Amino acid sequence: MGFIDRSKELKALEKEYKRDAASFLVVYGRRRVGKTTLIKEFFKNKTALYYLADTQGERIQVNRFKNITAHQWDDNLLRNLETGSWDTVFDYLVKQKYISKKEKLIIVIDEFQYLVKANKAVPSIFQRIWDELLKDTNVMLILCGSVISMMYSSTLSYSSPLYGRRTSQLKLLPLKFKDFSAFFKGKTPVQLIELYSILSGIPKYIEIFEDCGDIFEAIENNMLDKDSFLYHEPLYILNEELSETATYFSLMEVISKGEHKIGNIARRLQIPTTHLTSFLNRLIDLELIEREVPVTEVNPSKSKRGLYFLKDHFFRFWFRYVLPYRSYIEIENTGFVMDKIKQDFSLYGSRVFEKICMEQVMLNPPLEIQKIGRWWNNNEEIDIAAVGESEILVGECKWWNEKVGVNVLKELERKAALIEDHSRWERVYFALFSKSGFTPELEQKARESNTIFLYDFSTT
Repeated sequence: MGFIDRSKELKALEKEYKRDAASFLVVYGRRRVGKTTLIKEFFKNKTALYYLADTQGERIQVNRFKNITAHQWDDNLLRNLETGSWDTVFDYLVKQKYISKKEKLIIVIDEFQYLVKANKAVPSIFQRIWDELLKDTNVMLILCGSVISMMYSSTLSYSSPLYGRRTSQLKLLPLKFKDFSAFFKGKTPVQLIELYSILSGIPKYIEIFEDCGDIFEAIENNMLDKDSFLYHEPLYILNEELSETATYFSLMEVISKGEHKIGNIARRLQIPTTHLTSFLNRLIDLELIEREVPVTEVNPSKSKRGLYFLKDHFFRFWFRYVLPYRSYIEIENTGFVMDKIKQDFSLYGSRVFEKICMEQVMLNPPLEIQKIGRWWNNNEEIDIAAVGESEILVGECKWWNEKVGVNVLKELERKAALIEDHSRWERVYFALFSKSGFTPELEQKARESNTIFLYDFSTT
């Protein structure tokens, strides 16, 4: 699989590299999101020292880093040096002038959290190395890690010894849908959306499905096989990030099955609402769930209308179709599980479609958008509401197998009039999104108007 996009992230790395002074960058993000690939793409044709940490003891890791350094400059003296100290190796690196004034040396410590697991004093050690050895040299130090909670506590939080040392930080997020088609040549927009609804934008998962034909066959082979990589993936990630995993697993399963109000979630889990909040916030920090409020809320953080959804599409699929049926999968009765998936798959894809439609609006908006999301009251809901200072765009997303007609536009116009203080909008735009195209009557109406936009996902 080739390297695709990440232009914004590469630009941020280049900006740090071109600083006149030393650079100290923290790169973090969930596992499989492509951090290592990004960094290696960045330092191609540059002088770089790359070290991948693991779960071995600290002394072994120091010596392995020392040997990689010795190999880089063919330095037998360093190769034969007996040490278990990070300070000693970095001190040698500086004194031998391997950090040149002419070209900035990039030093990458990948999976930095494993060094912290081996020795909790590692953040303090690297603080000392930075302050006493590196900060006045021509170096770019990159600490990269996948366990988000540990990377935050060891490098970014106020309590970390490294706090205040970094010159920049980069949180790598999953790829957007707009970049997805580059991985799946020949797929229709609908097929791409179906794949995205399972894989999200995680490059490793995309690689597994890259040559897939039938999507259901690919699901059965790569997610419902008890020996497959993706079957165990959420277990592995959550066990690394969280304690009390049983509560988190139950919480995410309840949300995946359609409970979105905190009171209803708490009742299903038989946990007091006040106790549940900390679990929800932790999952929000990990980008696994999200809290939504109507886009017109004045104070979203204090709104009592908040709803919780699984944000990551892969986790949403796994908790909806894999975790509840593991007993069937373990005895290789995958046919039963596949029947459940096929019966429900169209409904499952509708929420992902809404997210993709929001992304499409943001790519080429007809107004200056201040915020975008959904809107609802006790009885009505609008899929997309993009709010500007004096304008608003409202949108309806139809993930169904028939053409969208004028009746859908009229219904959207009716609901738009229900939005609080709707009379203050000087202009209202209407956007309709369809899996299966539009009727000629609606297409004609859109051609005659400068406030109606149609997004047809049935065409290539």
